[in-house]
Amino acid sequence: MNWRLKIRHVTGYKYAGTVSASYNEARLTPLTLPWQTTLFSQVEVTPGAATYRYYDYWATQVTAFDLHRPHQQLRVVSSSLVEVVTPPSATIRLGWDGLRADAVLDAHAEFLAASRLTAVEPALVEQAWDAVAGRPPAEAAEAVSHWVRSEVAYVPGSTGVQTSAQEAWDLRKGVCQDLAHLTVGLLRARGVPARYVSGYLHPKVEAEVGETVAGQSHAWIEWWAGEWTGFDPTNGVSVGPRHVVVARGRDYDDVPPLRGVYHGAPSKHLGVTVEITRLA
Repeated sequence: MNWRLKIRHVTGYKYAGTVSASYNEARLTPLTLPWQTTLFSQVEVTPGAATYRYYDYWATQVTAFDLHRPHQQLRVVSSSLVEVVTPPSATIRLGWDGLRADAVLDAHAEFLAASRLTAVEPALVEQAWDAVAGRPPAEAAEAVSHWVRSEVAYVPGSTGVQTSAQEAWDLRKGVCQDLAHLTVGLLRARGVPARYVSGYLHPKVEAEVGETVAGQSHAWIEWWAGEWTGFDPTNGVSVGPRHVVVARGRDYDDVPPLRGVYHGAPSKHLGVTVEITRLA
């Protein structure tokens, strides 16, 4: 099934006084992948600024811009048109011995190492993997994802983007990035390469064509057991045409939608609004 989605994402900062200069990176442009095609993308900045694009180390498209005149607010609007189909199912599934091969360990070293946001305590690793014992890697990865969802409550606003996986576990609650961080950390701890994915999710499974709804910036995961496979621990579903990939990395720190430095008064986030319209 093909979904064609129009996405409008508004974000930015409001400053307590005048800022004389700022240097910014926006990761707001959906990727083009074998199952996802970005038909149109545009990032507009207010105050106006010249922008340039490049792909970062993780193959995410970055829109960069500098402002060298006084301003008290920064507003960034990303508009995209994306066509998505259901990603193909993995046809290659390695066993545990295959994942331990030197070539795999070398190729996926960065997605096997714990990061600040994904590191989890050994006791938690044992608890999670005891619950899914006896399964081959791909089945175990999905089972761990479901286990995390059953153990950690999704509670909007309960944590922040810098909350670690272990902190979310200790709270037994979190938001989508927490469930993604926790699942990634548990998979890496037992030798399954896993990466953090940032993007959008259309909230309606049976969306009406032409209806504009409040969408979500969303996070999910991909694991590798011969091929990369996407899964959404927050919703307990495989990634499908409602999911739009924007960025991938080791954790949230590799994929923030807007990041920068500036000189001037303290800032306050403007908040984020995402509108998604299914066109087909």
